[in-house]
Amino acid sequence: MPKSRGGRMTVALHPICHRTLHATFTNRQLANLGGDRIAIADHPEMIRFLDWIANKPPDFHAPTRRKC
Repeated sequence: MPKSRGGRMTVALHPICHRTLHATFTNRQLANLGGDRIAIADHPEMIRFLDWIANKPPDFHAPTRRKC
């Protein structure tokens, strides 16, 4: 749950993954998902991202598309 919604738990994420989460979901959507990794990973845009990022090196960085 985002801090703006009263969340306290933090999870370390690679910056590109964090940007992609926020480009794909609103804070409200993330709060409703409640940190359910399976529900997040089953989203079509996240499936595409996870398939693409899987073979990249840990220090990989790329621009993130923003939600229109």
